[in-house]
Amino acid sequence: MTAAPRPSSVANPHIVDLFAGPGGLDVAATWLGVPVVGIEWDANACATRRAAGLETQQGDVREFGPADFPEANVLAGGPPCQTYTVAGTGAGRMALERVLRLVKSMSVGERVDHQLARFDDERTGLVLEPLRWALHAHGAGNPYQAIVLEQVPAVLPVWVAMGEVLEGLGYSVATGVLRTEEYGVPQTRRRAILLARYRDEVQLPLPTHRPYRKGIARDLGSVDLKPWNTMGDALARTRGYGFSVVSNYGTGGDPKARGRRTSNEPAFTVTGKVSRNRVVDALGLEVARFTAAEAGRLQTFPIDFPWSGGDIAQQIGNAIPPRLGAQILASALGTIHTVDDDFLCDAMQRRWSSSMRSVVPTGD
Repeated sequence: MTAAPRPSSVANPHIVDLFAGPGGLDVAATWLGVPVVGIEWDANACATRRAAGLETQQGDVREFGPADFPEANVLAGGPPCQTYTVAGTGAGRMALERVLRLVKSMSVGERVDHQLARFDDERTGLVLEPLRWALHAHGAGNPYQAIVLEQVPAVLPVWVAMGEVLEGLGYSVATGVLRTEEYGVPQTRRRAILLARYRDEVQLPLPTHRPYRKGIARDLGSVDLKPWNTMGDALARTRGYGFSVVSNYGTGGDPKARGRRTSNEPAFTVTGKVSRNRVVDALGLEVARFTAAEAGRLQTFPIDFPWSGGDIAQQIGNAIPPRLGAQILASALGTIHTVDDDFLCDAMQRRWSSSMRSVVPTGD
């Protein structure tokens, strides 16, 4: 079997991150030594970003375009997901079908503003913003050299449709759903990813860790992969006692899938409801629930990351885990196919102020 061509590195990468939130992807870019500016409208997320020293443009993504960020040659984004995760009512599915039709309209140069205005929830149309930016940049003769998009699994059909449009513009595209625990995140979470490279090859990052399977020991599985990481690996509180987490919200945000996991397992998906989860010790006695710093740690943010503003649990739940972000950015930028696991572990253990000065090893 012939190995897939290895992409060349994006020269002098600069990222513009749409819907940047508190900075999950921006933390990853900082670890990799790549300049990034994030666009974010939420005042709470912006408060965290500023406290962390992340370059931020506060405002509505729809009011900006590629010309406002001329240095950026890499486009990234994780649009709001709420309207695609509606369960039972069919509203999310109906919105998805309309969005897919709009992707085709945009691909042939049609204006879709009036159709976007007809969505019951304006956030639904925001998933199309990265495509608008990519089309404008290409039309101006300055296409982004790499594109990185992430969302909940329900949005994968949108990424596939966008990928077909990008391929028509000269991009190589890879799409799929990644499991965060397979990239060293101590949490089970699934994300739909799109990676694209202009006139170069691209592929999704290969897993570095084994997938979590309930009831299966972490040391079983492929010898080429590391065991999945646990809550106990991530949180200092297990130095004194083991614990169990009782999900009051439900696995992956599904209230019908409440469950319990021990500190020897990955966390449930960290959502904005993470503060509802009860924590009990080995005797079944309730102990302190996760702090913001601990919830952030389960997302692989540095332990001293300066969460600020209000609604911090929601900020944390909305973010992409930086450890996964580093893997997908490295693949998209072509710097190294898989970021060295020791490097990522070291970056996570450093204080944030130190992490901001870290530089990724070449891996070559």
